[in-house]
Formats: sequence, structure tokens, C-alpha cells
Amino acid sequence: MMRKLLLLILSLAPLQLLANVYSLPANGGRLIGELQTHVVEKGDYFKTIADKYNIGILELMETNPGVDPFLPTPGTQLVIPTQMLLPDVPRKGIVINLPELRLYYFPKNGREVHVFPVGIGRIGRETPEMTTKIKARIPNPSWTPPASLRAEHLRERGEVLPPVVPAGPDNPLGKYAMQLSYGDGSYLIHGTNKDFGIGMRVSAGCIRLNPDDIEWLFHQAKYGDSVRVINQTVKIATEPDGRQIIEVHSPLSKTEDQPREKVISLSSKVVKFISQESVDNTKANDALLTQNGIPMVISHPPLTAAQDLEITP
Repeated sequence: MMRKLLLLILSLAPLQLLANVYSLPANGGRLIGELQTHVVEKGDYFKTIADKYNIGILELMETNPGVDPFLPTPGTQLVIPTQMLLPDVPRKGIVINLPELRLYYFPKNGREVHVFPVGIGRIGRETPEMTTKIKARIPNPSWTPPASLRAEHLRERGEVLPPVVPAGPDNPLGKYAMQLSYGDGSYLIHGTNKDFGIGMRVSAGCIRLNPDDIEWLFHQAKYGDSVRVINQTVKIATEPDGRQIIEVHSPLSKTEDQPREKVISLSSKVVKFISQESVDNTKANDALLTQNGIPMVISHPPLTAAQDLEITP
């Protein structure tokens, strides 16, 4: 039911995209961007708002729990998740973090990062984690659906998919595709001919971008560029100014009944991070429970000079 409701939301408005480009922080910092707010106006709903800021609809829902995505009340102030921690991987090429449903592109100039919402594999056809590279760049791609997908469409939807879908407006890959070296080469980063599905789990395993986003990325990324697909639900950082920050996303569900899981498995690195004496355990637990995808400062506030004098023996 939730998936059907989201697809309905996504089918109701045209795209209006803005590129999200962030300067890379200096001195080893990982926090980029600034949170924005959006005051709901009459006629707004999550599809139009997500398109305006070029973010995914699920991340908008994650950041604003309890708000009706179809009929948000005019005057409601929404948090726009345009602040984030960089994933804990090398800053090069393309990085896709599955729980975020975001793609990070690091140009070779080393000064900035471009962040885009993506659609990823649905339950049962999950996009795998991988470390790979771009094997081929294909303008105006044709689509050859695998036999398993053709059988699935016939069984579940009564649709007969043709053996090959030629390039054109009916091609679900859109106008641009980049083939990855992983496995048998069946995984692609591609566009779409639909006005929905970005920022959701709707594909057969490929990574799907908005048409304008894939057109830009296609002309930036080159043959052989690195691509990493990761699964980091919890991102952590100690910033140069001493702030300790955590960003928590809901894990991807393995069942249709619950689009997002709530139970998180913590790595030893995260456990060590939140166990530090400088970390406020209450704040850390709140972040792990709310899973709102917003970077949260969880370190104890530093003592002022006066406070320091008060506790000095």
C-alpha cells in the first residue's frame, strides 16, 4: 500500500530541478551544506517540494515524519535535508549510498561534490554493494530486459515485455546510460522516461537518475571512473572544530510490509565513536532512534572558562 501511495504522489507533477553542489570541507571535515526550510503553500505536496530542491521523496518524508505527503497543511515548515556528512569512503568518482538514496559525484578538481537523488533496486531486486568502474557510456541506449524480468512482468502485471526496447520515448533507460563492470555488466546508471521513481526503491537493480541529472553526469564521468555502491546507515564525523556529529538513516527493508526498517546494526567503529566520554549518550540514542537523516551534534558542549574554574580543585 505504501509503495502505491508513493507512486501516486510521484506521478502528479512535472520536474523542476536544481543542482545540489557543495564545496568540499577543508582540514578533513565531512559536514557539507546547510539545512533549508520550506513553508508549505496551497497546492504543495511532497512531489513538488522534492523536485524544487532536487531531493528524494523518501528522504523528505524521513526528515519530516508525521506530515501528510499528499496534503501537507499550508503554513507547515518543512526541513529540507540539504546538509549531510560525506560517506566514509575515498572522495573520488561516483559514490552511491543506498540507505540515503543519494549519489555523490566527486570531480577530479577536488574542490566540490555534486549530490543527486537516485532510484535503486526494489525489494527482491536489490542494488548490490560494489566497488567497480564505468565500463561503457551509452547515449540513446536500447534496453534488453533479462528473461527473469520479462517473466516477472508477465506473472505479476500481465505485461509482455519485448526482447529489446529501442531507443526513444518508450525506453525506460532514458537518453543516457553508463554500464558498470560489476558482475555480468547488467547494472547501469541511467536516466528514465518516467516522471517518478527518483529517490525511491523502484528499479530492477540499476541506479536511476532524473533526466537532467543523468545528462549532466554522463558528460562529466568518463570510461574507467570509479564507482562505489555502499550501505552506510550511520555516518559519523569529528569535525575540525571538535564537534562530534552523527547522521542516521533508516536501514533498507527486506519486506514489502515495511518500506524502511528501524533496527540498526552498529559497526564496531560506530560503537566506539558513540562510547567516547565526550559524547552525550542521550543525544546519540535520540539520533539512532529517530533516524531522520539529519546530521546531529552529539558531543557535550565545551566548558566555558568560568565553568572550568568552578570545577578546578
